[in-house]
Amino acid sequence: MVVPVLALLRMGATPERLAWSLAVGLVVGVNPLLGSTTLVALGVAAAFRLNFVASQLSNHAMYPVELAMFPVFVKLGAIVFRTARLPWGHHELWVAARTQPWQTTRALWVWEWHALVVWAVFAVVAVPAIALAMRPVLERVARRTVVSC
Repeated sequence: MVVPVLALLRMGATPERLAWSLAVGLVVGVNPLLGSTTLVALGVAAAFRLNFVASQLSNHAMYPVELAMFPVFVKLGAIVFRTARLPWGHHELWVAARTQPWQTTRALWVWEWHALVVWAVFAVVAVPAIALAMRPVLERVARRTVVSC
């Protein structure tokens, strides 16, 4: 992931815009609506005129984390909205998703909606925090990259 980010800096991407682009990709990459991250990251990047490549790079890097965070967001959504626990365990959920995707999606919609609300609140806080943390690092890297070119 470092080499493409360096290439983007060398091509003229500003550290500030790059930080926001990467932050959006990282946070969108863990949203609990499985299979939606690419389109959502593209949409957000377009809406805020961010770097598409950077947002997709960080988005796709988060795929394993997305799978790990899915049950966390579902559980938090159930707690916040005071709904029943998800009726399946991890194994049953993945079997149902592979064998009956449409029925599984319909059955999970309430939990998905609640998980998305929790994720959206998380995203509003996490994106600016990540971008602000990344910006000074990217500025230092940009200064070193420009000097070494």
